[in-house]
Amino acid sequence: MAPKSAKKVSRNPELIRGIGKYSRSRMYHKRGLWAIKAKNGGAFPRHAPAPKPSLPVTKSPKFYPADDVKKPLLNKRNPRPTRLRSSISPGTVLIILAGRFKGKRVVFLKQLPSGLLLITGPFKINGVPLRRVNQSYLIATSTKVDISGVNVEKFDDKYFAKKVEKKKKKGEGEFFEAEKEEKNVLPQEKKDDQKSVDTPLIKSIEGVPDLKTYLAARFSLKAGMKPHELVF
Repeated sequence: MAPKSAKKVSRNPELIRGIGKYSRSRMYHKRGLWAIKAKNGGAFPRHAPAPKPSLPVTKSPKFYPADDVKKPLLNKRNPRPTRLRSSISPGTVLIILAGRFKGKRVVFLKQLPSGLLLITGPFKINGVPLRRVNQSYLIATSTKVDISGVNVEKFDDKYFAKKVEKKKKKGEGEFFEAEKEEKNVLPQEKKDDQKSVDTPLIKSIEGVPDLKTYLAARFSLKAGMKPHELVF
């Protein structure tokens, strides 16, 4: 059984309804109000009013959507720089596993800030230009090329960014006319950059016997070959 709460007893019990036993001046002394007043220089202490809660700037809507509105989850992921595989170092010959140049052998130049790898064919040997490739789509081989004479400081992720062009609105007369497709022409500056990288690289490749033929040949698996037993 729950304990009964003690009843509060008034300091000034009522004789009859509305009339107390003690007078107003008697209760003034009984409650000790005179001591509080004397302690504060003859006046009751005044407390600063509590600050009112600030009202919202925008009023909440009167009506709410019938469907639940999904809120984006808070992403606390801290991106870390991609770690380069120990088998890959500048000058390593790599094999591309996917994409337009699948099966091509390329030369690794450096890792970009985004984590992607900068590679080249060279273009004159196997048709692979300067490109960025994720290391997940590459196989590292034991073959290496001397790239000490190649300068790749110019190349970064901004170099490979595509320019966004606004599409022109068609008029009424041009709507039914077939538009001539403009071919994307590679700027002369990028052609010169490719040449400046490939020229010293081809010289070092030609200094090693059969290396040029090795880079020009496409990698492929034949019947009876076991990939897990291959040594690249």
